[in-house]
Amino acid sequence: MALKRYEKNGAVRRARKVRARVKATGRLRLSIFRSARHVYAQVIDDASGITLAAASSLDASIKNGGNKSGAEEVGKLVAERAVKAGVSEVAFDRGSFAYHGRVQALAEGARAGGLKF
Repeated sequence: MALKRYEKNGAVRRARKVRARVKATGRLRLSIFRSARHVYAQVIDDASGITLAAASSLDASIKNGGNKSGAEEVGKLVAERAVKAGVSEVAFDRGSFAYHGRVQALAEGARAGGLKF
């Protein structure tokens, strides 16, 4: 019973739709998570199931924490680490989050850092 309730959850359905479209591209995935205080990003290779690069607002080099400017710094940092790992093109997986605010700032920071999506 609890599983059906979980599957009917709007956030879960949105995330599944977005993730299905992202995986159809066949590229590596830039997955983000936004909590109330922090922002997390990671570049994932779904074929082999490994994370190639990751960054979050908890990193010591990020000064602004989980606000929009901090999210932009996280985007730049994950892009820098991904480029160092040899990744230049990714698909942006926003999960169930709207492309607005901190999510948009992270995406713009990743583009400024050298990732293409």
